[in-house]
Amino acid sequence: MTSVCPRRNLIASAPARIIAYWTTTALLATECFVGGVMGALRLQPFRGIATHLGYPLYFMTILGVCYISAGVVLLAPRLPRLKEWAYAGLIFNYTGAMASHIAVGDEAKTLVGPAIFVALTAASWALRPASRRGFEPHTLARRRNSGQRIPSDDRKLGGSRRI
Repeated sequence: MTSVCPRRNLIASAPARIIAYWTTTALLATECFVGGVMGALRLQPFRGIATHLGYPLYFMTILGVCYISAGVVLLAPRLPRLKEWAYAGLIFNYTGAMASHIAVGDEAKTLVGPAIFVALTAASWALRPASRRGFEPHTLARRRNSGQRIPSDDRKLGGSRRI
């Protein structure tokens, strides 16, 4: 017997998906700003962690500035390609933190924080609304196959070219 009302996937509904996206993105951006400032200023506990993992302290400043930049990009409108780089950078950061803890023989509990942020990053990326995506890697291939005119990369040769 089938039900008259099919079950709805809550994340599939547009309002729930948008709320989930902004919740995960807000948590992630907050971590980027707080962690980035604390890292860039070489404050505890990050200073002690970086030293324990064998990283030089100047690395914290570099990573902190990049971390803050990622938070800004995630919240900024448009910039789809830069958002992709920010998401990738955060995944590299968190998985690198996990690998560093494993390399120095830390307990498994030190992996929980970075693992949670890997999950938040992946969730934020996957839940992005279409208006915040914009960069579709296959768009150019579709245009190329359809014969549409696309802007030329070489402006000196002028105009558009057919591909």
